[in-house]
Amino acid sequence: MLQDILRRTVSPIIRIGADSGDADEIRLRKAFLALSMCLCICAGIIWGTVYFAFREPIAGLFPLSLAVLLAFNLIILGHTKRTELPAAMLGILSLLVPFGSGIALGGFANSGAVVLWSMLAPLGYVLVRKPSQFIVWMLAYAGLLILSSVLEPYLRPTNNLPHALVRILFVTNLGGVSAFFALLLYYFVSQKNVLQEKADHLLLNILPKEIAAILKNEYRTVADYHEGASILFADVVNFTPLSAAMTPIELVELLNEVFSHFDTLVEKRGLEKIKTIGDCYMVAAGIPRPRSDHAYVLTHLALDLRDCVSQREFRGKRLAFRIGVNSGPVVAGVIGRRKFSYDLWGDAVNTASRMESHGAAGFIQITDATYNLIKDDFICEPRGVINVKGKGEMNIWHVLEKRAER
Repeated sequence: MLQDILRRTVSPIIRIGADSGDADEIRLRKAFLALSMCLCICAGIIWGTVYFAFREPIAGLFPLSLAVLLAFNLIILGHTKRTELPAAMLGILSLLVPFGSGIALGGFANSGAVVLWSMLAPLGYVLVRKPSQFIVWMLAYAGLLILSSVLEPYLRPTNNLPHALVRILFVTNLGGVSAFFALLLYYFVSQKNVLQEKADHLLLNILPKEIAAILKNEYRTVADYHEGASILFADVVNFTPLSAAMTPIELVELLNEVFSHFDTLVEKRGLEKIKTIGDCYMVAAGIPRPRSDHAYVLTHLALDLRDCVSQREFRGKRLAFRIGVNSGPVVAGVIGRRKFSYDLWGDAVNTASRMESHGAAGFIQITDATYNLIKDDFICEPRGVINVKGKGEMNIWHVLEKRAER
């Protein structure tokens, strides 16, 4: 219940200044800025009311002025969608207003250490705008503390606040600043973690987790040689006439539905989807994690893909796939600096692609290299010798089904 109330209260605030074109990082900083200003407005109204209630109008004008100016600041943020001016105003006001109230009340002790609220300036500006300026803002805060200490002997010795209230304000100011810090940091860090998890999830959808870990921590070329691996290509038969009879959105939705089912099967087998190229789907086993059963498990996947396509319709259409598999050494790595991808190179990859392109609809076509690795576990029939582009004559097999368990 409390969480729902907080969510309904905070959600409209953090959307102030939000722009649909903002990156996640910018959106988070704007939300933090808007939430900080709203909390400061509430604190300013409360503190100003307390000071006026105990006949300290000059001290009360500072926090009430803060509340009014920050309200205009929120309007500026909502109108311009930019953080530069609102962040600067929040930093300056939160730095000077507590200092001014403290001076008006007679210094550090008489005001209940209200100057501690000036600490919000360096924290807020760093989180909202530029971490590189943290030292500048901290020096400004330290300067105000020193100035408060220097001026205190020359200020009024007492004020209209009761001693009991001063003690309460001291505890409230110390505890309030601590709670304010904790809440804002908790919100900022929790949202930062959510964004980081989203970024990591997106990265892991592009790269294997081992490769993603390397690229996050090191700036180097990633290239690994794998002595034993198996590669699968699956391609839609008669895709060109099929695509000509469909709208672009229908075509993309069709491929998305098919390949989403394929992704589920690949994940179930613990294999590595490499990429899609148009209507072609590419998967590998034995990379980046070496495994001795790479041919066995990839052939299992090939049967899964064949059965998936043969047993269902996609967007009301029956599809047929050619599937080709080959095994051998490959080089795997990441190329490029922008929009990079994990890819495979080598003769084994080219031959696997040829197995698919020279195959027949509904069949899984494999080379001798793969057959010799799986012949004890799968029933295969020889197709004979065919002339493969770039390879010459090759002995080819069709995988029919898995052998019964002995």
